[in-house]
Amino acid sequence: MSHLKYGPNRLVSPRARRHAPLFARRLVQFPLLLALATQAFAARAELYFNPRFLADDPAAVADLSSFEKGQEVPPGTYRVDIYLNNGFMTTRDVTFKAGEEDHRLAPCLTRGQLASMGVNTPAVAGMDALAADACVPLTTMIKESTSRFDVGQQRLYLTVPQAFMGNRARGYIPPELWDDGINAGLLNYNFTGNNVHNDIGGSSSYAYLNLQSGLNLGAWRLRDNTTWSYSSGGSSSSNENKWQHVNSWLERDIVPLRSRLTLGDSYTNGDVFDGINFRGAQLASDDNMLPDSQKGFAPVIHGIARGTAQVSIRQNGYEIYQSTVPPGPFTINDLYAAGNGGDLQVTIKETDGTRQVFTVPWSTVPVLQREGHSRFALTAGEYRSGNDQQEKPKFFQGTLLHGLAAGWTLYGGSQLADRYRAFNLGVGKNMGEFGAVSLDVTQANATLPDDSKHQGQSLRFLYNKSLNEIGTNIQLVGYRYSTRGYYSFADTTYSRMSGYDVETQDGVIQVKPKFTDYYNLAYSKRGKVQVSVTQQLGRTATLYLSGSHQTYWSTGKADQQLQAGLNAAVDDINWTLSYSLTKNAWQQGRDQMLAVNVNIPFSHWLRSDSKSAWRHASASYSMSHDLDGRMTNLAGLYGTLLEDNNLSYSVQTGYAGGGAGNSGGTGYTALNYRGGYGNANVGYSRSDGFKQLYYGVSGGVLAHANGVTLSQPLNDTVVLIKAPGAEKVKVENQTGVRTDWRGYAVLPYATEYRENRIALDTNTLADNVDLDDAVVSVVPTHGAIVRADFKAHVGMKLLMTLTRNGKPVPFGAMVTSASNQSGSIVADNGQVYLSGMPLAGQVQVKWGDGPDAGCVADYRLPPESQQQALSQLSAVCR
Repeated sequence: MSHLKYGPNRLVSPRARRHAPLFARRLVQFPLLLALATQAFAARAELYFNPRFLADDPAAVADLSSFEKGQEVPPGTYRVDIYLNNGFMTTRDVTFKAGEEDHRLAPCLTRGQLASMGVNTPAVAGMDALAADACVPLTTMIKESTSRFDVGQQRLYLTVPQAFMGNRARGYIPPELWDDGINAGLLNYNFTGNNVHNDIGGSSSYAYLNLQSGLNLGAWRLRDNTTWSYSSGGSSSSNENKWQHVNSWLERDIVPLRSRLTLGDSYTNGDVFDGINFRGAQLASDDNMLPDSQKGFAPVIHGIARGTAQVSIRQNGYEIYQSTVPPGPFTINDLYAAGNGGDLQVTIKETDGTRQVFTVPWSTVPVLQREGHSRFALTAGEYRSGNDQQEKPKFFQGTLLHGLAAGWTLYGGSQLADRYRAFNLGVGKNMGEFGAVSLDVTQANATLPDDSKHQGQSLRFLYNKSLNEIGTNIQLVGYRYSTRGYYSFADTTYSRMSGYDVETQDGVIQVKPKFTDYYNLAYSKRGKVQVSVTQQLGRTATLYLSGSHQTYWSTGKADQQLQAGLNAAVDDINWTLSYSLTKNAWQQGRDQMLAVNVNIPFSHWLRSDSKSAWRHASASYSMSHDLDGRMTNLAGLYGTLLEDNNLSYSVQTGYAGGGAGNSGGTGYTALNYRGGYGNANVGYSRSDGFKQLYYGVSGGVLAHANGVTLSQPLNDTVVLIKAPGAEKVKVENQTGVRTDWRGYAVLPYATEYRENRIALDTNTLADNVDLDDAVVSVVPTHGAIVRADFKAHVGMKLLMTLTRNGKPVPFGAMVTSASNQSGSIVADNGQVYLSGMPLAGQVQVKWGDGPDAGCVADYRLPPESQQQALSQLSAVCR
């Protein structure tokens, strides 16, 4: 028998509760009586419970002998949360049987299930001799162990002595619980476009489409990324219409090695050598398979836009991110697809065509490994770049990092190609309160495009430290020094010693070669210093600073980048002061920007319990100055609307003047909608004699065995929610995500190799729908499409009064429906609550083990009952 996790009153809608006060009161009385009775049983093993306590006629009470023996509920299968040694393990259906000695319910768990929770089953005498599907008598085989079923909380508490537990790290989830997901196909789409009009005449249009498709078969994942771009107008009389294939790859987990096999287009990790794109094969460790306590960064990009600007991010010649940002400071923290594949080039393109370009170093510090732990990567293939100036030499790369005792880590690797050979050796040390440091040296022999041969060394130093006592977090301090003859593998892939990476058109103006496109191998890299620091000031302010300085041999020129800012709050009023500086070695002058932002939520003036729509709105003011005389002042209003706050709006207006460009009014307005079937945005801006209309749609399509489901943009790992019959139900803690008309929805992201709690909001269920369980937990592998199954009972909610031979059926009798196997217990006066019932059907009643201790009742409701939240009727049991 399957039983509901939540009580009947929990499953009834608020409206139904208001219509059934007597029903609710009586069902509350019944568990109270059982609880009193159970306490009496516990006081003395042979104590007899007199059924006259519940009714004058003993025949009017079901057989409660099992409760006298300590059972709080009948044997059966229950959905429970399992806790082992006070730690949550998982949620699953567990079958409980009556114990042979004390008659208390004993869980039926196999040795495989116990092993998956961390029990060292081989250490328990006789356990390996049990059949794989046999119930383990846990408290018998391990004398000091205990088992307790908390019926009210639906929790199973197990304790096992530490001597019989495996040595596992905190947060460990056994691979047996990892879910490779279902077979399915997926498609991600992201379309953006804009139309720009110049007041002095001329207009241009631009469109961009990114398609990310994939197929999951078992543990294998096939992925493809293709883009399309279109531009017209500007200073060019021709249109550009271009498709570009970015990458394709096939991958799967190799669980015993805690690694992943990738075939096709991918990138190498940047922990030993600079990350590079390749086409070939790679077998590399994946630390995400380790528990959180054993692993450990992703770049957060800060910038300042002078006006409404288009921000694009390129990595290894490919555009991986694009969005439109309003004037002022912005932060991009959702680069989940960036990986460790090389530095990120960020371009901020203003409406008038001017650009800010800077590079965010993308190299990580975590070379340190725990004692005994190793991380490796083996790669073979050909170099791959979106730059036409670079060739595709074949290469091999291998890296290894291994943790030693006393906080030491030894690491190194090699890169081998026809015109390049490099070997790296390094050491890292966890110095406790003094932070973590690593030092390595690379010896390289390179042949350049002019066939000149060079050899040199590069010394790299990295430091990481958090000073919690003063609120300082030194995220990264790095220094690299290279001799004159040192070149990286990427340097040797160029077909010429110097040149430009030239774009032909961007949709607004014809682009000429820029300093950011220039490379010259005669000027090899010399020294580079980079730093990233955050400082907490009190409880409500944070200061951040990040920057880098790159010098070259044979020239006094250098690349410079600096981002600094102060974020603070006074009550709920937030303000930000930001500064940015960018200078390329071949650039005349430098790009600088200073900005101030203030945001004041309207809730500052509202009561905490206010229902006004203004409680989700804020006023803002921003000022930006490029330090060349150009200043922009903007005042605005932004907020969210709709029940799920999934429609956001922003309106700004102000004045721009001074420096280069026209003086006059500037403004910006935008709408963004996040729906269950996808996202959409539209906006309009005006500044410097330009007017711009931009728009975009994005979303995902998931094709599976049960049909096609539309969703918001999909991440690498997603969850398909299956709840047939439960339509338009909100997914908890998700903006705009609801089940469709078939009861399906897609949670567009999930944490791989971790337990993800998926919950449906029962307050949004229709009156004729109930759920067996509103919460499901899943543990997906990388790239998996896992299914979270919810069992919905669609039908009537009934408060049925059952009589037999003119009298109410016995108190405490079990009632089950023949149509959906849902069950409930009879309260006094023969009343029972049932959900998910058809208009006509049959229920089975049982109050003992004898042949006469049961009956069957037929019922039929009029069609108009479907409009009622709760129907009451009487039925005769025969």
